[in-house]
Amino acid sequence: MSLQVQNANNVKIYTVSGSKGSRSIPDWLARRNKKALKNDLEWRHRIELIQDFEFPEASLKIRTTRDGKYVMATGVYKPQMRVYEYSEMSMKFDRHTDAENVDFQILSDDWTKTVHLQSDRSIEFQAQGGLHFKTRIPKFGRSLTYHYPSCDLLVTGSSNEIYRLNLEQGRFLNSLVTDVDPTGGNGVNCGEINPAHLLYGCGTDAGTVEFWDLRVRGRVGILAPSLPESVLSNSLSISALKFRDDGLSMAVGTSTGHVLMYDLRSNVPIYVKDHQYGFPIKSLTFHEGTQGEDGRSKIVSADCKIIKIWDRENGKNFTSIEPTNDINDVCVVDNSGLMFVANEGIQMQSYYIPSLGPAPKWCSFLDNLTEELEENPVQNIYDDYKFVTRKELSSLALDHLVGSAVLKPYMHGFFIDLRLYEKAKAIANPFAYTDYREREAKEKLAKESGSRIRATMKLPKVNKQLATKMMLDEAKARRKAGGSDAPVAEGGALKDNRFADLFTNPDFQVDEGTNEFKLLNPVQSTKKPSYRIVGDDEIEEASEASNSDGSDVDSDEDLIRVSTYKSGNNKKKSDQITSIRSGIKDRKRIPKMEALKQQQSNSSAPVLKSQAQRSFADRVAKDRNTANTISRSSSGGMEMTFNVGGGGRGGRGGRGGARGGSRGGSRGGSRGGSSSSSRTGGSGSGGPERRERRSAGRNTIRNL
Repeated sequence: MSLQVQNANNVKIYTVSGSKGSRSIPDWLARRNKKALKNDLEWRHRIELIQDFEFPEASLKIRTTRDGKYVMATGVYKPQMRVYEYSEMSMKFDRHTDAENVDFQILSDDWTKTVHLQSDRSIEFQAQGGLHFKTRIPKFGRSLTYHYPSCDLLVTGSSNEIYRLNLEQGRFLNSLVTDVDPTGGNGVNCGEINPAHLLYGCGTDAGTVEFWDLRVRGRVGILAPSLPESVLSNSLSISALKFRDDGLSMAVGTSTGHVLMYDLRSNVPIYVKDHQYGFPIKSLTFHEGTQGEDGRSKIVSADCKIIKIWDRENGKNFTSIEPTNDINDVCVVDNSGLMFVANEGIQMQSYYIPSLGPAPKWCSFLDNLTEELEENPVQNIYDDYKFVTRKELSSLALDHLVGSAVLKPYMHGFFIDLRLYEKAKAIANPFAYTDYREREAKEKLAKESGSRIRATMKLPKVNKQLATKMMLDEAKARRKAGGSDAPVAEGGALKDNRFADLFTNPDFQVDEGTNEFKLLNPVQSTKKPSYRIVGDDEIEEASEASNSDGSDVDSDEDLIRVSTYKSGNNKKKSDQITSIRSGIKDRKRIPKMEALKQQQSNSSAPVLKSQAQRSFADRVAKDRNTANTISRSSSGGMEMTFNVGGGGRGGRGGRGGARGGSRGGSRGGSRGGSSSSSRTGGSGSGGPERRERRSAGRNTIRNL
């Protein structure tokens, strides 16, 4: 375990409850996250001086009993009061009320008799068994004060009257009327009785302190505290008041965050302390149990942000505490250094200051506990000072300050006030800020440009393509091994001196035109795609379709296109094949049968029509340059025709029937059996398709 410690002004302040490590966790959440809490170091190392020292939402007021055995607090939500017993270090009981508490006083030495001023203008008397009596006042109340000799309960509120409720007689007495103008909600904010001579003092919204003698029920004096006009941004009002046991000292807290120390024999303040937050002072306490350097008493003042402890005689700051939540009330345990704080948080906070006093008897172990569980000591850090060396002092032209109170020697340099350092630096280097802006801009541009993709490859003069391929392969391998963010750098054979001539000597230039290179690095064909080959049957069908009155769509659906694979990005097979013996040869065209679309068939119909109108001799003469011709009929037959030798005139077509075109002139050249007669009539068995297959077979054999 460890204690959270603050070291403000070299005064150690231990947080014994209500620290960040002692945060409140609901029971249902603790049960759900029980395993997670085991791993929470702050939760495991928490310190709770008093168990359940908290309220569901916030705490409002806190008081200790005169016998020093109990502490009572009020809070929300729901509105309730809780009593804690020191001997058990836990809560004794809690009791709910109908309205939020504004202020309360403990009438007995223990907790059994208390009176509570509620926010609904009611006054409740709580006894040991519960609510004893309840009454109401005409105006909303602000504070309670009990006068023991006369048993008068004095109630201040949003009125110019101070209500007197006599607890012995059980009835209201004549009120004390102040000089406050009741219009606009002005009233009396606070009241206090001097423990030495029982003088009653009250602070008003008019910025005055009125003193009353309750024996004659008359006002004996008025004090009007004054502050500089530069401080007063609005009307001044008195928010807190406290008398010391000596009967002469009085502390007055204002709504502007100032504390004025008075001697009752003078109307001029001894000194004025400023909290520098501008919030009203909520609590004032004279603490006599100090163990300071000279044994003088201290004053504990608090607003909603900070608790300040300072010397009563000269106003010198002793230390300060800044809780994480807004402060509602502060209670200092008599003759000790322990203090309780009611705040807007769930847990009420407890602070132990050994320099302010010893630990109470019921928790005397705090003296040893703070030494054992203290966090690792942290060296003092001067937030408002800058550490400089002698060299830096020389550059700032501040050498003449060595030995003065401005420079505080520390190790190998000095501590200098930060404001003085900034001024001296601005004078010595007036362009420091401009240089800083330029440097930041350059760093930002360099950072942005570093994330861009750059071409880092430096190609040699010889074998550039080989070097590029090697660089890309190495970069791909590195990225695959080290991730996509791995840098790209040159390496491998490019930096090996044994292969230097490969990229510098022109004699080592790789000839990409050799067969060996093409065998190792096959490339796609650069030839143009071959023309489309159309069979004779398609020509006849196209001719018949063109002569008919119908549209081309019906005939186009029956056309079959025979084409070769094309080379390109479609990753088809190339039109070339490579072998070691014969080199590069034209690959045999592989026919592909595809159904023509409507748009393609319409565009090819004029070509088929023009070819059908030409004579057979012209078509044969045109196709002589073609090494071979492959045609397919619509019935599934295939016919291949090629020329052996040249010259002569083509034979005439046959006389039709089954012999159509087979006796096509044996004199000179080819027999012309490649084209069948336009007359497909004739007798024969097997139907037209069978006769066509027989004719195609005989023509092919005769041509061979």
